[in-house]
Amino acid sequence: MIDYKKITNDEWRERLTDMEYQICIEKGTEPAFSGEYHDKKTEGTYLCRCCGEPLFRSEHKYDSGSGWASFYQPLSSDLITECADTSHGMVRVETTCSSCGCHLGHVFTDGPDPTGLRYCTNSLSLQFKKE
Repeated sequence: MIDYKKITNDEWRERLTDMEYQICIEKGTEPAFSGEYHDKKTEGTYLCRCCGEPLFRSEHKYDSGSGWASFYQPLSSDLITECADTSHGMVRVETTCSSCGCHLGHVFTDGPDPTGLRYCTNSLSLQFKKE
């Protein structure tokens, strides 16, 4: 079994494309409306790009109009780690995969019922597994 938290940056560079590395490891953000999954409507499960951990289900995905894949809840709250992000002169809550530390995006409190949350997620941080 691989301990993904012990993989070095050089090893991540070998496993990921340059853009995936920038988003997942260097905590970048893909341009709005450019991601593969922002408007995907197919039923299935969204997995962490880096370690394959199932994170979100398609039935929890919605169109937030933000240009990023948006979910109102993860499969389980213990799959996502949240921490303060004060980069770019803003105060936000960053989301990462609890299994490997992959940067997913941010969570906001302007989402729909039943949670009121919007997990705004980079497509490059995800893989999709169709039902």
